[in-house]
Amino acid sequence: MIDWPNVTASSQQELGLKPEELQKSKCVLGFIPVIYYSILLCVGVPVNILTAVALSRLASRTKKALYYYLLAVTASDILSQLFIIFVGFLLETAVFHRDVPILLLHSVSAAEFAANHASIWSTVPLTVDRYVALCHPLLHRQISYPARARKIIGVVLGLSLVSGVPFFWWSDMWRNSNPPTALDTVLIWTHVTIIYFLPCSIFLLLNSLIIHKLRVRQRQQPCQEEGGSKIASPRLLGKTTAMLLAITSVFSVLWAPRTVVVIYHLYVSSVHRDWRVHLAYDLSNMLAMLNTAVNFFLYCFVSKPFRGAVRDVLLLRGGPLYPQRALPHPLAPTNASISSLYSGNNKRSQRDFTPLTPHRARKPS
Repeated sequence: MIDWPNVTASSQQELGLKPEELQKSKCVLGFIPVIYYSILLCVGVPVNILTAVALSRLASRTKKALYYYLLAVTASDILSQLFIIFVGFLLETAVFHRDVPILLLHSVSAAEFAANHASIWSTVPLTVDRYVALCHPLLHRQISYPARARKIIGVVLGLSLVSGVPFFWWSDMWRNSNPPTALDTVLIWTHVTIIYFLPCSIFLLLNSLIIHKLRVRQRQQPCQEEGGSKIASPRLLGKTTAMLLAITSVFSVLWAPRTVVVIYHLYVSSVHRDWRVHLAYDLSNMLAMLNTAVNFFLYCFVSKPFRGAVRDVLLLRGGPLYPQRALPHPLAPTNASISSLYSGNNKRSQRDFTPLTPHRARKPS
């Protein structure tokens, strides 16, 4: 993520420093970050917009909370790309060289952190939803529906917006020659806790429980009947779980280097003075931003309904996702299904809703 300067009275403070202390580390990558972020923006934003359109179609057709959570993750990724990459790096840094009002710099910094927090924490309700669906399916049928999902997403986005406000005072690691202050220490530890340590702990705990439950269920085949409707097979649930594990694992891998470099900057060597730390910080930011553009390919690899929705969008087709089928009984609850990427294809659930017909038509008299 792009960090913004703490420029309060910097020129007066730097006058009292020695020349060697004012020596700034060089950016050895040159224009490579500009080219990289430009390509990432030109590819990532259209791909995420395509993902959002496809997921919105799936959400409106299937009425599953899962797609609303995925849609929230995609929308947050778009905000991160616009605020962090486009406004923060390309415009303010590469084009204007930060020659903009200080208030604007700090305001954009707060917006960047808010978008970043939303992008990461939107994955947490998705993980909780998958855990409840696999480990407590009956409870999931009662509490997982679109209206509740939209409320949860609204709360997450609101908290993310509020959590970005303290980072209005975030110090620029590239340009601030002074040692980290007490405020810098608090903000850095708050930052790495919010964006990495806390969400990764949640992902690790819930994913471990999900994997354990799947292994137990695989040993208990055939699937048990719950309330007259069949629980989806472990193989199908495993594919959905594989997508969740891929999303959380990619996030953990891509954001780990930046977390390490930020802590290293705080206690060992400054980004401003050591070109090696400067290089590591640039590369770690580039890796972290890659996380905003990879989910589309994970969805395509795992989900056949998503691939079909993307195909319809690209071909400008607005037809139904699946062939026309009998409508559910009016009294059937709309949320009485496992919110899986594949449970929409459960033929038995469709037969349960189809009225019975006589085996033999009566001959006319």
